[in-house]
Amino acid sequence: MELKHAFAAALRDIRNSRKLTQEDFSSVSSRTYLSTLERGMKSPTLEKIDALSSVIGVHPLTLLTRCYLNAAPGVSLEDLMARVKAEVDALAPSST
Repeated sequence: MELKHAFAAALRDIRNSRKLTQEDFSSVSSRTYLSTLERGMKSPTLEKIDALSSVIGVHPLTLLTRCYLNAAPGVSLEDLMARVKAEVDALAPSST
């Protein structure tokens, strides 16, 4: 699945699971812009992902994780989290 469409599905699914309407996002986005995101027509900035996540009540990484799970069918949440943890650990500055 194309990444824009994977993000669109993740945003729409999480929004619906929280029983939020597109109008509930009016403090951070217009309904028209949210609709274009949910149809995969645009890609949001990091700032917009952060703002959308705050309205939904999830960490931005939760939204992005759902996006990447949508984009890679067959990849489990556990495998994705293990990969992220290993990469973050490897990139951490040494304590010396």
